[in-house]
Amino acid sequence: MLEPFFQLSQNYIVNYRQEYVRYFLKEETLSNRFSIVSGQRGIGKTTAIIQYMRQRYPDLYSTKVLYLQADHFLLGNHTLYDIADMFVKMGGELLCIDEIHKYPHWSKELKSINDTFRELKLLISGSSALEIHKGSHDLSRRALVYKMKGMSLREFIEMKLGVELESFGLEEILSGHQSIAQKIMEQLAKINEKILPLFKVYLEVGYYPYYFEYNNKEQFTMALEQNIHTTIESDLLAIYPSLTGNSVKKLKSLLKVISASVPFTPDMKKLKGIIGVGDERTLKNYLKYLEDAGLMRMLMKTSKGLGSIEKPEKIYMDNTALLFVSNADVGTVRETFFMNQVSKDHAVIAPKNGDFFVDEKFVFEVGGKGKSFTQIKEMKNSYVAADDIEVGFGNKIPLWLFGFLY
Repeated sequence: MLEPFFQLSQNYIVNYRQEYVRYFLKEETLSNRFSIVSGQRGIGKTTAIIQYMRQRYPDLYSTKVLYLQADHFLLGNHTLYDIADMFVKMGGELLCIDEIHKYPHWSKELKSINDTFRELKLLISGSSALEIHKGSHDLSRRALVYKMKGMSLREFIEMKLGVELESFGLEEILSGHQSIAQKIMEQLAKINEKILPLFKVYLEVGYYPYYFEYNNKEQFTMALEQNIHTTIESDLLAIYPSLTGNSVKKLKSLLKVISASVPFTPDMKKLKGIIGVGDERTLKNYLKYLEDAGLMRMLMKTSKGLGSIEKPEKIYMDNTALLFVSNADVGTVRETFFMNQVSKDHAVIAPKNGDFFVDEKFVFEVGGKGKSFTQIKEMKNSYVAADDIEVGFGNKIPLWLFGFLY
């Protein structure tokens, strides 16, 4: 009975041609017996899983490993539990399941598989909006959940040019940005490349690795627009079954309103009227759904998230590629890039003065090369992240360098 599943799995493993290994597999060993990789659509979760399988099992036709797509028609009337049962009886060791949010009652079955087959290792992927901590089949105590991000500027350059570049910690960059920037530019100069033109390309297309699958930017943009629609119409509906067709329309309307004027400073009362939502709680839920799905990002005054009282200080699109779908202005692109890259490993909230307060310690103002310290000059640990400069000076740091944090 498992033969067609093995054939399908081996076809994926054998024919996968992506050699470049992202930060995720270098940072995470995935050694836990039950791991869940979540992240927004298109950022490379499937690639990471298949690369992990190939690393662990160099024999690409091994029957000790099985890769399944949770929404594949071959599953038919077979449950994941039944497949896991047969797989273990055949000596299976690693079961990888992709797009788990598309499978009904996924948390219940994964709990049963994990609790029953103690010798089986599970590696699961799903939407960034997965509600791991909710419901009676709480998996948060059983599984380690990893959040995967899209590509950094460093990764984009590596993948595009075939070079190896080092990543740096935030405090390393703050204290030694001049020598770090010079080192990176010297590496690029050896292959006749310059950092600022590469940065401009990254801002438009670089966050999503599937950009390299397309012949031109227009094709990529069409694919990205389709991904946005699929995220709302399919992924969110699979995770939140209570959402209706009308809810989907309102989510799309909300995203359109935000993307047209980012960074969006929300007036909750006005916003309710624009999209036709009756109460603020529903509106906050919609904002949370869009953020969890990786389409937008809320900048709060505190690090506690969207609480019962507080409203977001500002709302940004999640990454700069999403901005170029809606033709955003350059100032917004700069701020979005900074927030997206820095927030991977650091808490970013709204300060009293400046644009961003990082780890409740560092204040940043983001702008062009002429940006001054006027707004933040009296503040301790304050910096300017400036666009259009190759090397900084003092507390003025090139904006592009924050793309080398991972």
